[in-house]
Amino acid sequence: MPQCEVMPYHGWQECLRVSGGNWELIATTQVGPRLLRFGFVGGQNLFWEHPNQQGTTGGNEWRIYGGHRLWHAPEHPMRTYAPDNDPIQWDWNGQRLLLRQPVEMRTGIQKEVEIRPAEDSVEIVHRLVNRNLWTVRLAAWALSVMAPGGVALVPQEPYQPHPDALLPVRVMALWAYTDMSDSRLGWGKRLIRVRQDPTASHPLKIGVSNTLGWMAYWRGEMLFVKRYAYHAGAEYPDFGCNTEVFTNAEMLELETLSPLTELPPEGVLEHT
Repeated sequence: MPQCEVMPYHGWQECLRVSGGNWELIATTQVGPRLLRFGFVGGQNLFWEHPNQQGTTGGNEWRIYGGHRLWHAPEHPMRTYAPDNDPIQWDWNGQRLLLRQPVEMRTGIQKEVEIRPAEDSVEIVHRLVNRNLWTVRLAAWALSVMAPGGVALVPQEPYQPHPDALLPVRVMALWAYTDMSDSRLGWGKRLIRVRQDPTASHPLKIGVSNTLGWMAYWRGEMLFVKRYAYHAGAEYPDFGCNTEVFTNAEMLELETLSPLTELPPEGVLEHT
């Protein structure tokens, strides 16, 4: 039976602990929506948290905080980094927890995150609601900020021999600060690996189209897996990417994206 309780956590006085069995997820209601902790009860947090931002609220600057968050793409300094430092609304109905942000003043977009616990997993439904009087072109963008010292795993598309397969099966996007010879990157037959390195001097980021609909983070004895839909024929951000990995010396982000959507006034975009 899923449970939800109010508790303090890392400097925030009102946080919500959701549990579906032997795992727990903690979200704060004082900023966000931000999911700050995910892991086994009594175990390590699989997410990274910024040590100097714990318990912080208010202000006009964007803060990473850590944990899991919802953005909207394409990335832009004004759109993407709209502050989410104010209290949010929440509702627990015994089966799911709904977190709802105030409408962003900069963008007119309202974010919702719905948490649906199960015994051995949790489903996260991300929603963007257009509160403008005009249509907005955007994509939902879900980012999990993982604790340092692990390796991101992205599946390669299934191998097919030549000449059976004559057309390309995926796209890859590289950011200007990414070095293809970086030792943190591993290009395997079945997997692309991105290693988080606390001694790294610079960040890197890659993106791919991923029809298999999963990515993972392996850290110690833990494997964190994200599963999500791929919509064939849809237009995705960043030259067609629905899967992206960013890392620096502090953390690693597992990022998933929905297709780009022309969202009308009061329209709702969901990404699970």
